[in-house]
Amino acid sequence: MDLGLRGRVAIVAAASKGLGRAVAEELAREGAEIAICARTATDLGKAAAQIQAAAGREVFWQAVDVSKAADVSRFVADVEKGFGRVDICVTNTGGPPSKLFSATTVEDWRVWTDQLLMSTVYFAQETLPRMQKNKWGRFLTITSYSVKQPVEGLLLSNSLRAGVTGLVRTLANEYGAHGITVNNLCPGYTRTDRLDDLAGMMAGRTGGTPEEVFAGWKKLIPAGRLGTPEEFAAVVAFLASERAGYVNGVSLAIDGGTTRSLL
Repeated sequence: MDLGLRGRVAIVAAASKGLGRAVAEELAREGAEIAICARTATDLGKAAAQIQAAAGREVFWQAVDVSKAADVSRFVADVEKGFGRVDICVTNTGGPPSKLFSATTVEDWRVWTDQLLMSTVYFAQETLPRMQKNKWGRFLTITSYSVKQPVEGLLLSNSLRAGVTGLVRTLANEYGAHGITVNNLCPGYTRTDRLDDLAGMMAGRTGGTPEEVFAGWKKLIPAGRLGTPEEFAAVVAFLASERAGYVNGVSLAIDGGTTRSLL
């Protein structure tokens, strides 16, 4: 199936590893021009080289702190200057630590509001007007299945990613008439470094082992296994494509059936 991505210009945030990296590589394989960002320049440069080797396409990269509006503004402007346009934006950021409410400080709330919610706002402010000018665009956010079914021990993620989901649904209404779709991707338990970190944090709090945490997660998944970043990235590529032009305002769980809700 030709997804119609050849020549489209795609921004992918937090793409030095994990889901972001997998998404960038998948879009590159489909023929899109890729611009990636993350905070650590060394890791980002390595990821860009690996994506270029795998997909045979040059990758633009820039170290960016997505919690800072000026960083995001500079990055998007540089992408447009280099490629002439911006067609696709996939927002993403590292996830917050596993904490209970009693252990969460006011500063935690401030830091992770900037990381999870405001970073999405900054990318929307910079990319949606550019897409509107071209009468075509795909704005995609990577959050978590926790926006449909809160996950025990992930207070900050449960709370703040829900705000991102509300933003996405509202933007879908405001920009749908301009050829732009706005959708939210909600990964479940997918085998990345982030999941290893979470398992370690939860094991440390409960006195168990990371292996026991993973075993417990697998019991929650009807598919009986963890997902892979590549499976997730394939769904993102479809929603970023010409083929998904009538999919707008959805929060799609990619979780092997973990979410038990009807919607």
